[in-house]
Amino acid sequence: MAFFTNLAPFFLFSAFVLLLLVTLSAPIIDPIYLFRLLADVGGSAAGARGSIQFGVFGYCVSAIEASVFGIDNTRDAECSSPRLGYRFDSTVARVLGVSGVTDLISRTLTALLVLNPIATGLTFLAFLTSLFMLRKGANGTARLPSFLTLGVGFLAALITTVAFIANIVIVAVVRNRIRDDLDDSIDLSDYAVRKGHTATY
Repeated sequence: MAFFTNLAPFFLFSAFVLLLLVTLSAPIIDPIYLFRLLADVGGSAAGARGSIQFGVFGYCVSAIEASVFGIDNTRDAECSSPRLGYRFDSTVARVLGVSGVTDLISRTLTALLVLNPIATGLTFLAFLTSLFMLRKGANGTARLPSFLTLGVGFLAALITTVAFIANIVIVAVVRNRIRDDLDDSIDLSDYAVRKGHTATY
């Protein structure tokens, strides 16, 4: 039993760090994101290429490279302001080369992403209570910290599972709505859209 008592803080701290990275995803830390859309629009005379990384509190648009008759132009990268519950704006439509993406996902659905920081906080609380399990009482056990760690850890695991499911639902909704907006005129395989528009989820 002492072996598991010593491992609990390590596993809870590891879970906390991973959840913290998800919570601090784009636009706070641009290279970390929940999902990404890549766009490559154009033909032989003109074209544009860019990507959008979506995170818990917003999204970041990469530098957009455009070429018209051999003249190259690059637009700087930009990120949305970090906020709870965001909507896609005209920048997203311009990068993807599609119209009507402002209604692609609701603010309510992205507000579900608040479960990620809640899960992170509860996991950190479970980690703190697990540290008290390392200190034994007069009878050689640490029952109260063990029960507190079990309760808070179970709640953290439950909220983390719901947050994970919400993240998957958001990605699935965006993927299906992008596919519908492109009128099924392109083939979807391996999460990539080919022919004219290229989007990777």
